[in-house]
Amino acid sequence: MKDKHAGSGTKVERAVLVAAKFAGDSLAGVQESLLELEKLAASAGAQVVDRLIHERKAPDPRFFIGPGKVMELRDSMRARADLLIFDADLSGSQQRNLEDTLGLKVLDRTELILDIFAQRARTREGMAQVELAQLEYSLSRLVGRGRSLSRLGGGIGTRGPGETKLESHRRRIRRRMVQIRRRLEAVRRTRRIMRRSRLRLGLPVICLVGYTNAGKSTLFNALTRANAVVGDRLFATLDPMVRQMHLGNGQAALLFDTVGFIRKLPPQLIHAFRATLEELLTADLLLHVVDASHPQREEQIRAVEQVLGEIGAAEKPILLVYNKMDRLSQDAQPGRSEPGSRPIQVSALTGEGIGKLREQIASFLSSSSSMPGRKMILTG
Repeated sequence: MKDKHAGSGTKVERAVLVAAKFAGDSLAGVQESLLELEKLAASAGAQVVDRLIHERKAPDPRFFIGPGKVMELRDSMRARADLLIFDADLSGSQQRNLEDTLGLKVLDRTELILDIFAQRARTREGMAQVELAQLEYSLSRLVGRGRSLSRLGGGIGTRGPGETKLESHRRRIRRRMVQIRRRLEAVRRTRRIMRRSRLRLGLPVICLVGYTNAGKSTLFNALTRANAVVGDRLFATLDPMVRQMHLGNGQAALLFDTVGFIRKLPPQLIHAFRATLEELLTADLLLHVVDASHPQREEQIRAVEQVLGEIGAAEKPILLVYNKMDRLSQDAQPGRSEPGSRPIQVSALTGEGIGKLREQIASFLSSSSSMPGRKMILTG
């Protein structure tokens, strides 16, 4: 799926979103995830025409949702939609079965996120990372995708051009993946050299992390007086930026703006963006930026913490920063549910609390040598 933003001259695809509520799932959680999927679809350039939640005890092995619901969709969708987007990961065979039955293109959540990343990447490094993630995704799903590639195994009826075409396609993908990994390994070596140079300068490194659209780039601009692109859309920042940040009293640090995280972040992206995410592993401090006005902020915090754990950065010192305080009323004072948690509260848009945040960062950097192993700073 290419860039289909309005005004690009390309037809805007009409999408129906589908989520499934299985036994034990929270309806509120399913609804929130579906709302997030709608924002993802809009970010990809699709026009969402309907949202559906299908309840059943467990996923159907052929269609993910029930066969009856598939037949119902077949009768109602063709005149009003171009594609169906699932708020889940489908198997290759489930996706093929749905497309064959419905006569429409079917995407899952991972495929949609990969498409958005492909649209957003601008540097050669970013585009290579996204391509690697897409190739890893497609390689794992070759079995069952397309009738001409589905004849696998041994015995009568499984040999011939179908198998040859599949193996040839696999080899081409693997060769391309090797080429990209070599290129990204060169990027990692260059980053290591740059990190050694920064160590010689003696400048501490701080990285912004957070859920997508939490306002990291706006905060980056406020702290460094940079002009990073900002926007009220998911994954506005893909390619990392670094600028020097002045903290007062002659103190300075390097601040990195990194890609935003999201619930159900495709593991292929985590692996492909390893060269970029390594900056988090060597940082002196992480600023975990949270959209304080978001009703699901606690869930978003946990999603970011989960990704940090997956990449090995969970034990880094973290300062929790509640952003977008300008969107809350004077009476609203958000805080974490854990006792004693008091995040720094700022508005990167208006400048509220930015001075206090600088003070807290400077205070941490001055005393960090006396705080070995400390996982999180919770001040306010």
